[in-house]
Amino acid sequence: MTWWILTRGFLRDYARNSTNLIVLVLVPVVFVLVAADSLADAARLLGGDGTALEQATAGWAAGFLAAVAMYFQVSAARDADRRLLLCGARPLTLVAARLLTGTFLAVVATAVSLVVLALREPVDHPGRLVIGTTMFALVYLGIGAAVGSVARDPVNGSVVVLFVWILDVFFGPTLSSSQSPVTRLLPTHFVSLWVADTPSGHAGWLGDLGISAAWVAVSLGVSAVLIVRTSAVGRGNRRSRRAAGSRSDQYRRGLGMGMRALRRNPAMWALLAVVPGVFIVLSDVITPHGHTGIAVRESGRLAVRMFDPAEIHAGTMTPIAVASLAMLVGLFTILATGETDRRLCLAGLRPGVLLAVRLTTVGAAVLVAAAVSLAVAAAVFSPADWPVYALGNLLVAGTYALVGVLVGPLFGRVSGVFLAFLVPFLDVGISQSPMLSVQPDPWARWLPAYGGTRLVLDGALTSSFDETVPLLYAGVWLLVLTVLTSLLWWRTNAWPASSSPRAT
Repeated sequence: MTWWILTRGFLRDYARNSTNLIVLVLVPVVFVLVAADSLADAARLLGGDGTALEQATAGWAAGFLAAVAMYFQVSAARDADRRLLLCGARPLTLVAARLLTGTFLAVVATAVSLVVLALREPVDHPGRLVIGTTMFALVYLGIGAAVGSVARDPVNGSVVVLFVWILDVFFGPTLSSSQSPVTRLLPTHFVSLWVADTPSGHAGWLGDLGISAAWVAVSLGVSAVLIVRTSAVGRGNRRSRRAAGSRSDQYRRGLGMGMRALRRNPAMWALLAVVPGVFIVLSDVITPHGHTGIAVRESGRLAVRMFDPAEIHAGTMTPIAVASLAMLVGLFTILATGETDRRLCLAGLRPGVLLAVRLTTVGAAVLVAAAVSLAVAAAVFSPADWPVYALGNLLVAGTYALVGVLVGPLFGRVSGVFLAFLVPFLDVGISQSPMLSVQPDPWARWLPAYGGTRLVLDGALTSSFDETVPLLYAGVWLLVLTVLTSLLWWRTNAWPASSSPRAT
């Protein structure tokens, strides 16, 4: 019964983090209750099935929860698993315990998602919906394990999980009408069609249910193999350095170390380059032609003008991709350097210099993400005013990078990953989206991305600059977030070292 003892221990470790339990409820509530109507409207705009989408939201929520939980199970626990093996635990027992833990969490996520869906609307085919939602979660269990086995750095891992999940959701058969053969390779393509009782017409002799079951079997098999692989005993080395010299010397050396750390992380740079490109280009490809009204300000006057969604969707997707990536970069740059920063402050590096180094490093990564996104957007979209359009995207990126820096120490990695997706999605993707409403609601003006997105739309759709007030909004948000993140960083890293001698 060793496998059961280990499983109970793994589950207790998961339950000890109260934020895990909060996320377990918040994700289904957000997708199944809060955002379902907006997503259904977006599905109808993109030619998808809005009715089927409302039922698929339970599967999406369960899949996201299962993937994130399994990612951190495999990635963060690999050292503990290696110690267990060195102490005599059998590899098969360890694999069974990890898989059973992940499966249990997937079943719990499925149950919570279905309960929330039942509160929203009557369920017509409960058996099909229960089986389909469970398959969503089990498929993403394997995806989380696969990412955790190859991407130990949480920046890389979380971005990859989000990348796969968002690709699957936004370009799947329920939200998009795309008939491209490439979409058949998405993890839950056939599961989504089977849950909606919509024959795919291209499922082969296995059928939609058979291919969905094959995805589940492969997912669990891959998870087992990768858990064994990541548990192999390895070794590593760490070095620490002592900083000294003037403020300029410390800043120059610290910035060089930070930039070298970024350069040594090619996976993160690849994701920062690929993720915006994929979303922007695919948005341009799948969006059908039509007419949608958007409130724009020209020559000081606010008016509603009609635009073709197929011509502007790629341009409006740019700030969504940039915001999520910027928040992830800010979040994990601070989390990955927390212990190091405290040791550096104790070793003599001036806290103010080190804070400037961290913010500069985050800013460099954000600039690259924004520049790549704008370069990709230029290939499929031509804004009316490039400088204003670029400025708006940079403001959104800078704002959410600071939000990530603020969220990291407060909520940790698991909840931080969730928030890095949820907050930009609700703000930029839902509240500020010109595709879903003519103009943002009054309460949306108090959200972080309001000023930046209004500049994005002003630069994208009009040839004159008329959004001075939103520009001030964005500047105030940047100032407030800079002050808050600086105070939080100082309290977390510098104050414990305030009684120690520092180099002068």
